[in-house]
Amino acid sequence: MKEAIIQKILDEKVIAIIRGSSEDECLSLARALHAGGVNMLEVTFDQSSEELRLLTERTIKRLNDELGGEMVFGAGTVTTPEMVRMAFDAGAKFIISPDTDPAVIKETVRLGMVSIPGAFTPSEIKQAHVCGADFVKVFPASKLGPSYIKDVTAPLNNVRLLAVGGVDGSNIRDYLAAGAVGAGVAGCLFKKDWIKNGEWDKVTEASKKFTAILRGEQ
Repeated sequence: MKEAIIQKILDEKVIAIIRGSSEDECLSLARALHAGGVNMLEVTFDQSSEELRLLTERTIKRLNDELGGEMVFGAGTVTTPEMVRMAFDAGAKFIISPDTDPAVIKETVRLGMVSIPGAFTPSEIKQAHVCGADFVKVFPASKLGPSYIKDVTAPLNNVRLLAVGGVDGSNIRDYLAAGAVGAGVAGCLFKKDWIKNGEWDKVTEASKKFTAILRGEQ
């Protein structure tokens, strides 16, 4: 299963990122993304309270129950081994973190999920890889741009990098050409107002456009 998820990320190259939305909104968003060709969604943990962390767990479980046969769901902003276990219990297939925490990476690996910690410097990227990360999220990628990815992958060409932060349709091809194997995106696929107003057709259209760019059709 884990190898299949890794291959799906390599093949499809895009993980959508949602934070701060209700269960129903996340479900409708997932359906709209899927209709547009985006099939992986990260639901981020809200760190501000236990109640909100439990809400994220319930949301991931509901997404898996209703759409798990069509899409792959994971948890984001995972900062403790306990949160890794919460995500696992909810059916998450990948774990994404804002930082490089060896304990989080090792628990993710132990439970058989795909590990995607966040890192920025070459030292952090190498540490994440040595600890067992399957991919490393370079965040925030926008601070240094595609040229940084190219510079880092020259000596660390054995590490699979995902660009996150400021990636959209105007630059995703540049990041891929520089050596990133994919990206995490949000704003280029959906706006907060679209979610608030239930404008799911706009999400689907934006997703179709983005995936067409990934395929080199635009």
